[in-house]
Amino acid sequence: MEDSEKLFSEFPPVTTEQWDNIIIKDLKGADYQKKLMWKTDDGFTVRPYYRAEDLDDLSYLDSLPSEFPYTRGYRCEDNDWKIVQEISETDPAKANEIAVSSLAKGANTIAFSVKEIKTAADINVLLKNIDLEKAGLQFNNSAAYIPFVQLFLDFIENNNVDKTKINVSIQFDPISYLLKHNTFFNSREQDLNELLQLLDLTKDCPNFKVLNINGLLIHNAGSTIVQELGYSLGIANEYLAFCMEKGKSVTLLASKMQFTLSVGSNYFMEIAKLRAVRLLWSTIVQEYHPTCDCAYHLQINSVASTWNKTLYDPYINMLRSTTEGMAAAIGGADSISLKPFDVAYKNDDEFSRRISRNVQVILKEESYFGKVVDPAAGSYYLENLTNSISEQAWLLFQHTEAEGGMIKLIENQEVKNEIEKCCQKRDLDIATRKYILLGTNQYPNINEQVIDKIEIRKKDEAKGLQTYRGAEAFEELRLATEKFTKLHSRPKVFLLKVGNIAMRQARAGFITNFFGCAGYEILDNSGFATVAEGVEEAKKANPAIVVICSSDEEYATLGVEAAQLIKKELKNSYFLVAGNPIEAIDSLKAAGVFDFIHVRLNVLDTINKYNTLILK
Repeated sequence: MEDSEKLFSEFPPVTTEQWDNIIIKDLKGADYQKKLMWKTDDGFTVRPYYRAEDLDDLSYLDSLPSEFPYTRGYRCEDNDWKIVQEISETDPAKANEIAVSSLAKGANTIAFSVKEIKTAADINVLLKNIDLEKAGLQFNNSAAYIPFVQLFLDFIENNNVDKTKINVSIQFDPISYLLKHNTFFNSREQDLNELLQLLDLTKDCPNFKVLNINGLLIHNAGSTIVQELGYSLGIANEYLAFCMEKGKSVTLLASKMQFTLSVGSNYFMEIAKLRAVRLLWSTIVQEYHPTCDCAYHLQINSVASTWNKTLYDPYINMLRSTTEGMAAAIGGADSISLKPFDVAYKNDDEFSRRISRNVQVILKEESYFGKVVDPAAGSYYLENLTNSISEQAWLLFQHTEAEGGMIKLIENQEVKNEIEKCCQKRDLDIATRKYILLGTNQYPNINEQVIDKIEIRKKDEAKGLQTYRGAEAFEELRLATEKFTKLHSRPKVFLLKVGNIAMRQARAGFITNFFGCAGYEILDNSGFATVAEGVEEAKKANPAIVVICSSDEEYATLGVEAAQLIKKELKNSYFLVAGNPIEAIDSLKAAGVFDFIHVRLNVLDTINKYNTLILK
């Protein structure tokens, strides 16, 4: 074109001040900070929008993929990752059958539970018909990794497998074991020295990862993202310092290490987390002055969260896993393992394994997530999230080092106590529905029954950091309702809908969700012309709870009338008001209202109160 003037140059640039002025005007007096900014569990503030100027101070943005500090990852040509199929089956023959089938149907890495693999015959059966030069392997849950690794090395020797072509990892991480159990497996000296033995055993296997930094344990105990990263890096640095003291190079240990990190449903945060850990790892390794850039290349094994998985409405877990797989792929994980959707209540089966595997196959082969390197690069929002997470996690890492390292902080219970503080905040957010677990504390499938589907499994008996699921407290209350219903009639909640049509419908919906979380039967209707008509209908149902649904203005009259009639006609029912009509509360209580159900309540505590009253 002869005219080289930039397209749209007639539009003048808009400054941040101009944007903010428009926003403030549209808020009509509402507080900008409270309305549009939110503070993460990690303590940093997220703004409602970001602009190019917000990237000015981020020095690492000038780097390309596969360039220091590797925020953008280590690959230049594609974003390929390993699709991991986790297998919980411990019988060698059955596990092998599942593995061979999974590899034929899209997986290219198998994660075995090897706690029952004790002999050469066991491992021969487990690995039968698996091409170890093509398929990756992860070995988890061994009670003794040195004997197991020796068994594996003998197997590949006997089967003429090229040691340089195998891609294998084990779950060896004695410091995380200490965090979970409050004690080392043997002793600090013996367990750390086992790491040296594993390094020597696998010296001829360059792609054999013998050390796995288990950030997943920290996440599934309810930690924040910053805690997961900061403490994981602290654990890794303990190993680096130990091995350097014993004469091992940082390059050797780095090549034998992987991080197993969670990926949860907080989509953008999880993308930023994986980018941040590479930046922070490079910062740490740089201080050890590696002789090879390969020491900066951190292998990230990304595993879907179990903390956010739910027992009720389990098919929603498929959506959660899809989001998690997308975040892990965009964040640049080297391998991804998605949990079966029914992980909360049963062992995996062919269907649940197929779903967890096919989510990744679709992301890679149909959605082309494996084609674009670091698609998050340059996003004003994601780059700032990456920077904020990096800054906060680095501060936590520095704290652990200043206080003597992770082992000391684990032994004096600081790590456990800090994570449990976070758990209390997260649990309260779930109880008050600030954090939504769909199908559990909001929009439940009211008629769902799961108690007969639950497979009895031994609970985690760790004495240190406990893992759990965020939904467990709500699920216990609803399971109590199911147990009660097996012997008695299901508790009923009758919706007494009168007055203002819009308000009664809105509040009926709120009450349905509220008591649906307890598994109570909700008796809905189209509404009533008079209170007396509604009470007559309620008498036929003989409910445990009657809730009047109307407007605050009408409660002063309709609510009082209903309370008096219910007190007379349904003496065994609790009469509640949907809402919090402050001006009429005293008169309503005097008329016989037992309680007021509104959005500011702690839903968990309230349901627990009614379970105690009704499930006798």
